[in-house]
Amino acid sequence: MFAGKRALLLDMNGTFMFGEDRFGDSEDFSVHYFKIGGTLPQGEINRIVRAVYGYLDARYAEENYRHRFPSLDSAIREVTDKTLSEDEINKIVDTFAFHELGYIPNEYAAALHKLRQRFMLAAVIDIWAPKTAWLRAFEHAGISGLFSATSFSSDHGIVKPSPKPFDLVLGQLEMASSEAIVVGDSPRRDLGGAKSAGIDCILVGGAEHPYALKSFNNLLELCNAI
Repeated sequence: MFAGKRALLLDMNGTFMFGEDRFGDSEDFSVHYFKIGGTLPQGEINRIVRAVYGYLDARYAEENYRHRFPSLDSAIREVTDKTLSEDEINKIVDTFAFHELGYIPNEYAAALHKLRQRFMLAAVIDIWAPKTAWLRAFEHAGISGLFSATSFSSDHGIVKPSPKPFDLVLGQLEMASSEAIVVGDSPRRDLGGAKSAGIDCILVGGAEHPYALKSFNNLLELCNAI
């Protein structure tokens, strides 16, 4: 399965980051927002964040937005009926990112270090907020130096299952598609994008599909199988 493979192209959420996308009905977005100095009323900031999430979530499933996914700040402007200052928009972006960001368990960080001993690692990541908070999380978990290439969808507005983010990291790695394996938890986005880019894919998180090379319960199980 790994013969001739030099790189693993990793998905993030559900693969090595967990607890992300905390946008449920019970979430009070004003707690973080007020902590960073926001001044909009509690009800209004909660309404805005929920509206932004709904706006982006609806478009995330649409093929028409696969190569022109809206930026978070443009979504904020789209759902609000009044002009907000740049500072206020930045605070809403920060609040959204706080709730979108997950955490990296220590054992998954250790697994990435182990995988890096055998393969070059790259990350192909769909996020809606700017990547700043994720880069800090990578640094905190001690994994920021492990990735030889990265694609964050919020940098370029292209989301999986487009093959373009996979092609982008292959270009950064200067590597052929036959030399890489995509690892992710989504048959549609990770396997679908990998297949379109001509790259083999392993599914984790219990996901299964006949086109996948193999399925593992999680990245730890995959790591132990190598």
